[in-house]
Amino acid sequence: MNLVEALTEALAQAATVLSPDVVQALQAAREREEGPAKVQIEAILEDVNIARTHKVPICQDTGTVSYYLRVGQDFPQLGQLMQALPEATRRATSQVPLRPNTVHPFTGKNPGDNTGRYVPAVTWEFVPGGEAEIHVLPKGGGSENCCVLKMLAPGVGLKGIKEAVVEHVVACGGLPCPPTVIGVGIGGGADLALKLGKLALLRPLGQPHPEAEVAQLERELAELLNSTGVGPMGLGGKTTVLAVHVEYAHRHPASLPLGIVVQCWAHRRGVVVVHRDGRVEVKR
Repeated sequence: MNLVEALTEALAQAATVLSPDVVQALQAAREREEGPAKVQIEAILEDVNIARTHKVPICQDTGTVSYYLRVGQDFPQLGQLMQALPEATRRATSQVPLRPNTVHPFTGKNPGDNTGRYVPAVTWEFVPGGEAEIHVLPKGGGSENCCVLKMLAPGVGLKGIKEAVVEHVVACGGLPCPPTVIGVGIGGGADLALKLGKLALLRPLGQPHPEAEVAQLERELAELLNSTGVGPMGLGGKTTVLAVHVEYAHRHPASLPLGIVVQCWAHRRGVVVVHRDGRVEVKR
């Protein structure tokens, strides 16, 4: 399997087979819910099973594709990698198929292959070593419409951050197809805060942040959000979020950027690892 084939396979898997950690979280939600909330979770799990069995997309909105790369400084195939990302997106669009979701913002013209100016979006991080780890994140429009940047006054502290996250998720209601996964980016600048929120979504579902203080904030936010009663698909219940993941960066003393990234229950993602010797591995 070459690099383009592996990336195409990762996109196909992301679109049709929900990751085990997300399925387990949904199954746990089914056990604690009742009434309409339980019915909604059962319908979601049936959808997941149909998609996996018949190899069809989990949702009609197969999202827009983003890639997040951790590339070793000694990685020998950088040029090939840069070419492979848009090519794999085109192939997956044709083969899965994925719904073509990229349109020109002025003319509305759709190239038909999920590529375009600055898309698929690519975020690069260079790390020691000679391997490349490529995270695939297709994200639907409904959940993307509920992402937001808030520039808070630094004095509000963690209390203000928690209040802002809860208020926003409650205001979104059923629009992003809850139960959602929430990525929270704190600090940096305006652009970085939202980027951190999306990077937080790459972590396996429910895996706590390695720093105890941040992990505690994740737990507190999840508890607060699940106590709001928004529930599955906004119909009420005990499960508004499946998890909250937080990332942070140092900030300017005069500002406290807060990026809130909302991901629908169909938290689709995949990973491709390219080894130094050229071997390519598709993971979940």
